Amino acid sequence: MQTIWKGKKISAMLGVLPEKEVFFDDEVGNYSFPEKQTLRLKRVMGYEKHRISRETSSAADFAVFGVRHMLKEGWILREEIGALVVVTLSPDYFVPHISNIVQGELGLLEDTLCVDMSQGCCGFLFGLMEAFMLLEHLRDKKVVLVNADILSHKVSHRDRNDYPLIGDAATVTIIENSSDQSEIYFEMHMDGAGREALKIPAGAFRMPSTADTGIMKDIGDGNFRSLDNMHMDGSAVFNFVQTKVPPLIQSVFKNTGYSVDDIDYFLFHQPNKFMLQKLAEKIGIPFEKLPMNLVENYGNPSGASIPLVTVHNLREQLKEKSYRCCLSAFGSGLAWGAMTMELGKLQNCEMIVSEL
Repeated sequence: MQTIWKGKKISAMLGVLPEKEVFFDDEVGNYSFPEKQTLRLKRVMGYEKHRISRETSSAADFAVFGVRHMLKEGWILREEIGALVVVTLSPDYFVPHISNIVQGELGLLEDTLCVDMSQGCCGFLFGLMEAFMLLEHLRDKKVVLVNADILSHKVSHRDRNDYPLIGDAATVTIIENSSDQSEIYFEMHMDGAGREALKIPAGAFRMPSTADTGIMKDIGDGNFRSLDNMHMDGSAVFNFVQTKVPPLIQSVFKNTGYSVDDIDYFLFHQPNKFMLQKLAEKIGIPFEKLPMNLVENYGNPSGASIPLVTVHNLREQLKEKSYRCCLSAFGSGLAWGAMTMELGKLQNCEMIVSEL
C-alpha cells in the first residue's frame, strides 16, 4: 500500500509510564544462565532498565489516565473529540472495547466514534492511518489516538530472550485537520507467512488458556516459558528487519524525492539498540538522526514505541519548531511500514508517570 494524505497534523503527544522501574542487573538471577554471559547480553543489546506495570493494571487504565490528563490540563475539550482510536495487543476484555471503556469513564459525547485496533509493532502507523481517514469526515473535530500495551504480563520472567526487552507504556496523540501542512507519504507491507515469528500461542479461541497451557517448560535453550507467554524468534525478526526495512526506506526516498540528508529525524520502532544500529548502518543513517535509547530507559512498548521515543528525545524541540521526520515500524504480523511527515510546533508534548 502506498498513499498520500494532505492537510493533517499531529498537534500534541503525551507519554504515560508506569512508576515501577526495574533494572536489568536486578533480574540476572531470574535466568538459568551464567551471570557473566547475561551481562554481556546487556552490553550488546543496550539493556539497562524497563518500566513494568502492576499486575492489577490494564491497558484501559493507562488510556483513561492519559486522556483524563489531557482533558484536565486543557489540551483538548470533550466536544472537540470526534473519534477515539485505541491500538493495543492488551485488551481488557474480548468485549467491551477499550475505546468504549474510556468514553464511558470520561463522559465523552455520544457522537464520539470509538474504534479499537489490534496491532503490535506497527500500531502507531496504523493508528495514524485510521485517524487520517476519519478526519476526512470529522470536519473541525479531532482524533485522539491511544497506543497502550502491558505485554510484560504476557512474557515469562524466566525468559532471557524476551523479558528484558519488554516495557509497559501508553501514549496519547491528538491529530487534526490543518490546511497548511505538507504532504504525508505512507507505505505499508505485510507478510502473514512470517506470522509465527512473534506469537502468544494460547489465550484466544484457537487455543484457550488452561492449566496445561500455563505450565512453564525449558524450551531447549535454557529459557522457560509457557504457551500463555509471548515469544519473539529473535533471529527471524532480525533477518526480517535487515532484509525488508532498507528497501522500504529506499522506496520512500524514491517516491518522495527525499534522501537521508533531507530527513531531520528517523523515528523508528524500538526493538533494541543492536538491531537499530545495524539497520542504520545498512541504510546509511547517521546515529544522531535515529534515536535508539528507548529500550535502555523503558523497554520496548510495542506500538507505543515511536511516539514514546519521540517524546523522550524531542519533547522540548517539538514545541519550538518543526522537523521533517521519517517514521518507520516493523514487527508482528509480519508488517513493516514508513511515513514521512512534518512534526513539530506542538501545542503540548509531555511525559508523565502514573501509579499504574
